[in-house]
Amino acid sequence: MLERMKEDVAVVFEQDPAATSMLEVVLTYAGLHAIWSHRLAHAFYKKKLFFLARVISQISRFFTGIEIHPGATIGRRFFIDHGMGVVIGETCEIGDDCTIYQGVTLGGTGKEKGKRHPTLENNVLVATGAKVLGSITIGENSKVGAGSVVLKDVPTNSTVVGIPGVIVIQDGVKVKRNLDHQDLPDPFTDRCRKMESEITDLKEEIERLTSKK
Repeated sequence: MLERMKEDVAVVFEQDPAATSMLEVVLTYAGLHAIWSHRLAHAFYKKKLFFLARVISQISRFFTGIEIHPGATIGRRFFIDHGMGVVIGETCEIGDDCTIYQGVTLGGTGKEKGKRHPTLENNVLVATGAKVLGSITIGENSKVGAGSVVLKDVPTNSTVVGIPGVIVIQDGVKVKRNLDHQDLPDPFTDRCRKMESEITDLKEEIERLTSKK
């Protein structure tokens, strides 16, 4: 347990250039407190002491602003930067060396039973405000852009952005994006294109009528 705690502190120094001392990190980093509280809650959860596990998780939520369900499985060297508003669901599985930022939700899409929350494989980064929803898998070494909403599996070594999330980089190569509206809804752009087409048609009609005079 002590070795794991030292490892958690070391990750903070690796990931956050604002960290200045071990005392500061141990006493003031809410993400670290949330992870340590979760380990205790998860231990009770595995022993089927669900009420006690939930009490611990809710106390942690009150003090840190980070809600991690005690049933979630979290790997080593997990780093939550800032963390306010982070929500991690019951059946989430998070691998080693993952990083998430404030406002991230790893949630479900309904009231289904069983595995209903995301799986993050090793070395995944989920940026500020992103929502990863449902029983999907974010592949190893992948990144989810800030504010994205991801509803489908993401392959390894990929970067996904947008609402809904689309893959823009895979294995270091930029992915050509299909901009059909059924894949990437954008009502405002679609409306502008329609208006532009109508204006063009009107100009042609005016020119045709003018030429007849």
